[in-house]
Amino acid sequence: MLREFKLPDVGEGLTEAEIVKWHVAAGDTVKINQTIVEIETAKAVVELPCPYEGTVSALMVSEGQTVEVGTPIISVEVVPEDGAEEPGKSIPPVEGAVEPGMVGGPTPKPEREPVLVGYGVMPSTTTRRPRKQPAAASAAPSAPVSAPAPVPAQPQAPAPAVPRQGGRVSVLAKPPVRKLAKDLGVDLSTVVGTGPQGSITRDDVQGAVAAPVAVPYQAAAVPAGGEERIPVKGVRKATAQAMVASAFSAPHVTEWLQVDVTETMEAVHRLRELPDFAGVKVSPLLLVAKALLTAVKRYPIANAAWTDEEIIVKRYVNLGIAAATERGLIVPKIKDAHAMSLPELARALTELTERVRAGKCTPAELTGGTITITNVGVFGVDAGTPIINPGEVAILAIGQIRDMPWVVDGQLAVRKVATLALSFDHRVIDGEQGSYVLRDVGAMLEDPLRMLAWG
Repeated sequence: MLREFKLPDVGEGLTEAEIVKWHVAAGDTVKINQTIVEIETAKAVVELPCPYEGTVSALMVSEGQTVEVGTPIISVEVVPEDGAEEPGKSIPPVEGAVEPGMVGGPTPKPEREPVLVGYGVMPSTTTRRPRKQPAAASAAPSAPVSAPAPVPAQPQAPAPAVPRQGGRVSVLAKPPVRKLAKDLGVDLSTVVGTGPQGSITRDDVQGAVAAPVAVPYQAAAVPAGGEERIPVKGVRKATAQAMVASAFSAPHVTEWLQVDVTETMEAVHRLRELPDFAGVKVSPLLLVAKALLTAVKRYPIANAAWTDEEIIVKRYVNLGIAAATERGLIVPKIKDAHAMSLPELARALTELTERVRAGKCTPAELTGGTITITNVGVFGVDAGTPIINPGEVAILAIGQIRDMPWVVDGQLAVRKVATLALSFDHRVIDGEQGSYVLRDVGAMLEDPLRMLAWG
């Protein structure tokens, strides 16, 4: 029987997405939860798993095409179970029906309900066909079968790869892990999984290679004197719309402050030696983030949102970290950063950096920010005038840290100096409040002990 898979809403209010790359072609055999396509939304590149098992009948949307949510993108000839309909017979659409793994509408009750990874809960990785009843008992109503009693969980050895038909090997691994293995050239059938039920995790894949392999960006070949035309879509289009909306709706004010960060640099070197920070990256950005979180605690108005009816002051901080990627500017968030200790914040920053580099940020990680930091110093510039992210009222930029002549106790000395720039929405933050926030961040970077006194 022929089943069509429609483009689902993988984000918060997603209306459309671009088909970036198909991983299957017509005639290929697919299994449930096998990655079949990469799509690009306004927030991230997302891998979609297949909700059906069978043979690909047709790819209904070509690569590079943008389609709306609910549009059929692939059809699969589903392998029939015992008593199922004949192959090739299309299932007529039922009014009010929903795709497997979606929420709402009537709930179908097949023998095995396919569930997309990340869109529902799969009760078990194995299924059992119903036992055949004797002919004499076929007319008798079947007795209800009670659920088995729960069995205490016991440690299990990693599950070996299971041979499938055609000599292929099936392994337990989520689509993002499979994508990582493909990028790193790792054969999953040779990896021993340490996850639940022997599934392979990202750590297992990364441990199978000496070091991650970065895929270099391949620029389009343009003849000398020619033109390169870059389509405005995906992240680039969403970023452009957000920046225009912010720049021409929120009255921006930007203030500047040069800071002697010599003590901060010394603190960074000392933190790297502590056992609490083993295995994580400790950089000046860590203390900049901690200083901003402390300043927001002292001046909560910097962590707010503007509406035409009210100003919403948020008592939690979802800290955005602006990041430049091959796909454009994205701002992943560290959720509930205000409640993190310094080691926890360091780990969160390290993990966030790894996900950004691997292109694994989820749509949920790219929404819900309350205040942002942009580190333009990594590009070798002193500062800039950052544009506030929509839905926020402030953004802090930090420039490069470099040696400069500085007056210390009346004497000229060479110190580590950085320039801070704070842009804020003047509808919400007055000049006095914005100045205090910037002043406090600078004071804490000059003397990191103030973070303890003010935190």
